Amino acid sequence: MRITREEMVRILQMHDPPVTNKLVLDAMSRVPRHEFVDENLISRAYNDSPLPIGHYQTISQPYMVAKMTELLNPNPHMTVLEIGTGSGYQAAVLAEIVKKVYSIERIPELAEKAEQNVKKMGYQNIVIRVGDGSVGWPEMSPFQGIIVTAGAPSIPNSLQEQLDIQGKLVIPIGPMEFQVLQVITRLKDDFETKQYFQCRFVPLIGIRGWREGG
Repeated sequence: MRITREEMVRILQMHDPPVTNKLVLDAMSRVPRHEFVDENLISRAYNDSPLPIGHYQTISQPYMVAKMTELLNPNPHMTVLEIGTGSGYQAAVLAEIVKKVYSIERIPELAEKAEQNVKKMGYQNIVIRVGDGSVGWPEMSPFQGIIVTAGAPSIPNSLQEQLDIQGKLVIPIGPMEFQVLQVITRLKDDFETKQYFQCRFVPLIGIRGWREGG
């Protein structure tokens, strides 16, 4: 059965835990996910599941996109770093809410496709570059929020250090088979870590992540 965008947003509010942030729900309502998936997958664009985008990567499940965005506690004054651009969908959802989105993608072909997608949608507040996301984008820091859309074996210090005071890092941490979604908040002299729920992401490949090929 083909699910509509409106039905997808209703499903987000029925999860445990639900997505309740109005800014996030409104952003999910506005961003056309079907523009960020391959043409042969358009009929499944609003299903609450990840979909392949090529190069062994996926566009994340809508619930995961919404929940990770909600955990940032986003507002229109924030500058956010995204690690793992993919097809650009998460960046677009963020760009509906925050002031500026910087996004890093390690696969040049995906970065190029994401650029095309966000330009086609008219976003002026998204900057994408090719690189090792595990080391972040230090010259553009500090960030009020960082979202990592790939699983890391441990919390990369490089990303923590690029957080502003009270900034939040939302990241899946754990072995390749499964991770636990964590939120790290930078305090004045320390970091506070909260664990949420189990999830499964493609691996974060990089100097501060997993080695390519395992």
